[in-house]
Amino acid sequence: MSKGFQLGNRASGVLMHPTSLPGTHGCGDLGPQAYRFVDFLADAGQHAWQMLPVNPADKHGCPYSAYSSFAGDSILVSLQTLHQDGLLKRSEVAALKGVRPTQVDYDKTRRFREPRLRLAFERYMAKPARSRGALDRFRAKHKDWLDDWTLFCALRNAHHGKPWWKWTPGMRQRRKYDLTCARRELADEIGYHVFAQFQFDRQWSAMKRYCESKNIGLIGDIPIFVAHDSCDVWANPKLFQLKADGTPKVISGAAPDAFSKTGQVWKHPLYDWRKHEDSGYAWWVSRFKHCLTQFDAVRIDHFLGFCRYWEVPAGDRTAKRGKWRRGPGADLFNVLKKKLGDVPVIAEDLGLLTPEAEALRDKFAFPGMRVLQFGFGNDDSYHAPHNYPACSVVYTGTHDNDTARGWFLKADRKPDRSGVSERQRALSYTGGAPKTIHWDLIRLALSSVADTAIFPMQDLLGLGNEAKMNLPGTLKGNWRWRLKNGQLTRSLARKLAREVSLYGR
Repeated sequence: MSKGFQLGNRASGVLMHPTSLPGTHGCGDLGPQAYRFVDFLADAGQHAWQMLPVNPADKHGCPYSAYSSFAGDSILVSLQTLHQDGLLKRSEVAALKGVRPTQVDYDKTRRFREPRLRLAFERYMAKPARSRGALDRFRAKHKDWLDDWTLFCALRNAHHGKPWWKWTPGMRQRRKYDLTCARRELADEIGYHVFAQFQFDRQWSAMKRYCESKNIGLIGDIPIFVAHDSCDVWANPKLFQLKADGTPKVISGAAPDAFSKTGQVWKHPLYDWRKHEDSGYAWWVSRFKHCLTQFDAVRIDHFLGFCRYWEVPAGDRTAKRGKWRRGPGADLFNVLKKKLGDVPVIAEDLGLLTPEAEALRDKFAFPGMRVLQFGFGNDDSYHAPHNYPACSVVYTGTHDNDTARGWFLKADRKPDRSGVSERQRALSYTGGAPKTIHWDLIRLALSSVADTAIFPMQDLLGLGNEAKMNLPGTLKGNWRWRLKNGQLTRSLARKLAREVSLYGR
């Protein structure tokens, strides 16, 4: 664990997903640019790098709809590092052409990267067996999730990308004989996916060690739900509420409210919490244990769902017929604490915070989230900076929000019943100006009593909504923003370092 970051200490950091780093191969990765970003954070006086889930994202690049909760996304494996390791030739790591350097095209990027990763695999396997011991040790160490994941990938490829519930019955139902035959027949393809995970782990571990040398902690993200078309559900069907054919009985969603009269349908399969309890929450223990080998702290997306969640009948197009169901509550976190000790968790408690959810968060001393963009409405005292507790994490915005500048340009200019508009209240509160609003909000976050302050990289750069990471409720066009080469300047680092020093972070 990084000595420079620990929840509860006064610190600050930057939110940016690794795919947003610069680079010549379609998206950011774990190569040289990641190390340059860590250097920038250190020079800027930061102690944390927060990112989105690094699991294998879906075809749209959504890290919250991943094919696995344990595997790493092979799109993050650096081809440049593979070249340095002698597994790729210089000509094979030439720049990907025909893509915008400031936008990720996931389809083109994967089609460019995968053949090169497969070529590196062939060259690695051509080495003498005695020189491949590290791969064998990795495979043995992570057997509990790696065997299922690599077979899942091989079978998905053999079924031409179809979701697992549309595979042949023997594979869909995980009949022992059929899986044994598949492991034999698909051994080479399985081997490739083992290699991809080995390289991800190797490169990640090296980068994490570098972060530790610079006193930079890593903050990860655990979504409460998992995708239906995932190895998690295929390998553990009894842990989910599924029909005999593998399709969900009920799905996740959000209850109707003032913002949506019909609610939201998220479509995740829902857990069978009784089965999880009967197993001693073994899957959750493994999930947290694995994640905490990669990160120094984790944000739990939709923490409120552990208290109660909205259950929607499968097939419904709206969430109107849904029902509230109780989650595992403290039982799960008591087990996690018993098995893993004090788990460093940031509770994403945005939304309707019930007394039960608040009590659960506070029982385990998990800091909740406060978002400055929500803090200037007349009725929102929860996000008003003067009401923050020390045990909290303040954000200028998240990956689901507008950028700080984009938010301000859209902020309500009409006076509310108190005679003050949201825009006026933000300017009065920060003592700032429209042109500097992003820095005014960053200073407000840094000066607050919240133990941790986090700001998206886009806000440090003062970018508008053209740099927004995600528009909730939409599938296409998200998760694409990237840094330009040269934006991580020394002057920007020095400016942020001065502010951090001023406010004792």
